Amino acid sequence: MGRGQRPLAFLPMDTGGQPRYFNIIMASKNKKNSDPNYKVIAENRRARYDYAIEDDIECGIILTGSEVKSLRENSGNIAESYAAVEDGELWLVNSYIAPYERAMFSHLERQKRKLLVSRKQLSDLWNATQRKGMTLVPLVMYFNHKGFVKLKIGIAKGKKNHDKRASDAKRDWGRQKQRLLRHND
Repeated sequence: MGRGQRPLAFLPMDTGGQPRYFNIIMASKNKKNSDPNYKVIAENRRARYDYAIEDDIECGIILTGSEVKSLRENSGNIAESYAAVEDGELWLVNSYIAPYERAMFSHLERQKRKLLVSRKQLSDLWNATQRKGMTLVPLVMYFNHKGFVKLKIGIAKGKKNHDKRASDAKRDWGRQKQRLLRHND
């Protein structure tokens, strides 16, 4: 900024009597953390009903170009899929990614896809599945803020029918309690 010039924040502007720097600050606060790259591709809503999720891990996934383009256009499905540790690697089994029509080399819709985790996470997952009898359930597949496809995997234990009924009763009681509190005010 040269001598005699005014800073950009203090230039005259019709802002309703407020200085411009105030509008800049307010605009950044009002901007909700809306990331143009973040997009949920597929979600396994049934997983939280069928399983008691104890922990979750975000992992990368190895995809071909046609698979990524298909996920950007269409959607995938992870509702019937699961993750497994086989031969020292983590795999996503039975996930569906629709074929991409304009691809020169198409992909198989339901093939095993390799998941990317650190060695420590891989050993923890192996211990959880082999020693503790846990299950690896895909929860959400999404594009992160950098535009990479990520998969959130839950380390879960299967619920029995009486556990499901108890969680349903607890959820219904929570709803009923909210209604009562709303009507008493």
